[in-house]
Amino acid sequence: MDPILEFVKPELMVLVPVLYFIGMGIKKTEWIKDKMIPLILGAVGILLSVFYVAANTVFESYRDVLMAIFVAVTQGILVAGCSVYINQLYKQGMSDE
Repeated sequence: MDPILEFVKPELMVLVPVLYFIGMGIKKTEWIKDKMIPLILGAVGILLSVFYVAANTVFESYRDVLMAIFVAVTQGILVAGCSVYINQLYKQGMSDE
């Protein structure tokens, strides 16, 4: 996990527990299948990253916009992946196997 964390912006690490708790809330709903949770967390992670990147970027050219989109998507995927990874570590740590 440490190599992945090197790529996540430190200020976006707060999204990992946020997404974890969102995932826990989604899991309690009966109308969303468990296999959809990682996709939903990925989309929410990307959306929240878009807000952060857009708020902290000065857009002077189309390249700035493209770079902001790239950063937001990659950061969103990484934080969602970390959140799902933490959930799996917890589940495996609690199992008897």
